[in-house]
Amino acid sequence: MAQSYDLVLRGGTIVDGTGRPGFTGDIGVDDGKIVAVGVVDGEGIEEIDASGRLVTPGFVDIHTHYDGHATWTNRLDPSSQHGVTTVLTGNCGVGFAPCRAKDRDRLIHLMEGVEDIPEVVMAAGLPWNWESFPDYLDSLDGRQFDMDVATQLPHAPLRVFVMGERAMTKEPATDDDIARMRAIAREAIEAGALGFSTSRSLNHKASDGTVTPTYAAASDELAGIAGGLREAGGGVLQFISDFDDLDSEFEIARRMTRESGRPLSMSVLQLHHAPDRWRKVLDRIEAANDEGLEIKGQVSGRPIGLLMGFRVGRNPFMATPAFREIAGLGDDARIAELRTPERRARILAEFPSHLEGRAADAETYLAGFYEFGPDADYEPAPSLSMAARAAAAGQDAAAYVYDLLVAGDADAVLYLPAANYAGNSIEAIRTMLASERTILGLGDGGAHVGMICDASLPTYMIRRWSDVGRGHMPIERVVRALTSETASAVGLHDRGTIAPGYRADLNIIDPAMIRLHIPHMVRDLPNGAGRLGQPASGYDATIVAGKVTYRNGIATGALPGRLVRGARSLAA
Repeated sequence: MAQSYDLVLRGGTIVDGTGRPGFTGDIGVDDGKIVAVGVVDGEGIEEIDASGRLVTPGFVDIHTHYDGHATWTNRLDPSSQHGVTTVLTGNCGVGFAPCRAKDRDRLIHLMEGVEDIPEVVMAAGLPWNWESFPDYLDSLDGRQFDMDVATQLPHAPLRVFVMGERAMTKEPATDDDIARMRAIAREAIEAGALGFSTSRSLNHKASDGTVTPTYAAASDELAGIAGGLREAGGGVLQFISDFDDLDSEFEIARRMTRESGRPLSMSVLQLHHAPDRWRKVLDRIEAANDEGLEIKGQVSGRPIGLLMGFRVGRNPFMATPAFREIAGLGDDARIAELRTPERRARILAEFPSHLEGRAADAETYLAGFYEFGPDADYEPAPSLSMAARAAAAGQDAAAYVYDLLVAGDADAVLYLPAANYAGNSIEAIRTMLASERTILGLGDGGAHVGMICDASLPTYMIRRWSDVGRGHMPIERVVRALTSETASAVGLHDRGTIAPGYRADLNIIDPAMIRLHIPHMVRDLPNGAGRLGQPASGYDATIVAGKVTYRNGIATGALPGRLVRGARSLAA
């Protein structure tokens, strides 16, 4: 008698996440898991014709900041609109647990400054029904999502929880402090955290300008906390640094890896003010692996840039007094005021002395901006910059940009590459992606809600780099980077591959239609605040634990995602 299934996908090109060549076949799903691949006899309660489509594992994004969002919403978009079926939160050393009631505002201000999530959103949305990290996991455990959510223990709240005000004033941790942090780290891993994260970046500041309390943490402190993972027998380490002092910073990462015996990943970016530093970081990662240390670089597959416009969170003129006067108006009322000749004249007159940036003059500043066009071009030529276009039109650069932003529906978006695009070149990205010591990350879903939208990275990877899009990499290689590589890097060995026994997290993709669209503001955060969204085309369906969560980009209402507690084996 032929077996019956909950779901059968028929006749798709299966790109299974392992990197092997795609093949045509069926997939049978039962009880949230893949049970058959190839020729599937029998019928499914639901069947999907996937012929002419790619069928991939669901994407696993290991660098997000949905720590707060997971407490107030069920849909973790825009990530869920780009084929992501599992996210890892708690990156960059920031988060909300552990936390005593008296320290809540401190953590909110830190997250507001580091990850650009408005204070009013967190104040309205966070339920604060936890104190310890296990309490936080318990608060998530009963919730339902459109994808699975895994967590890490972030260093900043841990340090504040143990040291109080001394953490904020950057005092060294005592031996007792380190012992307590080590014990809490062990407790967090045993309760279900996948790892521990820290930041040593001067760019990570609270909304009042104070640097993250983890910035000056000594090597002994970080090694001690990492030892908690050794005692727990699991977990991964995530590390971010500016690497201004490359040797000393990298040695801290090496020591954390040695003393924990656990894998560590660190952010690797091309900084435009130090365009070759990333090579030195990657060289040290290679050397560390040659010595037996498991260290990888987390990289982005595209330039990272700020998005600006009159209908998104930031714009080039926002620092002028004349704009600040109307900043609190609703979108339509603000646009109407911006279109008046009087307001335009005032803003343009004030703009040169109130630049939203560090450039010496408006033309130099606007030479870094480009208009976001169809199909989301992240690699614009210098001749397309706002300053160059204004000069070609014989117009003042500031006036040209202003008029562009208020034209039509005032929905034009400007793009300012800020990393991974020095000299208008993507060669750094190409080299990073080719390394065997890197993994994809840095999408930052849930963070930078008003000025960056890099959660769309999975769609970009397929469209830009794979050979079913505009690139040269085999689609099998790109899918592996988005699925099994990221999943295994954080200990989730039950997903990221299409084979019997694995979770039925899947995407059905039309390769001829895969596209990114222009970012826009979505006002669905607590207190009515907005966030940047970026729709995609080409996803016929996204499936989580055997349930279709999205069809053609539209949510079905299914919420099969849950909190992931701890590393997972195939037998879990």
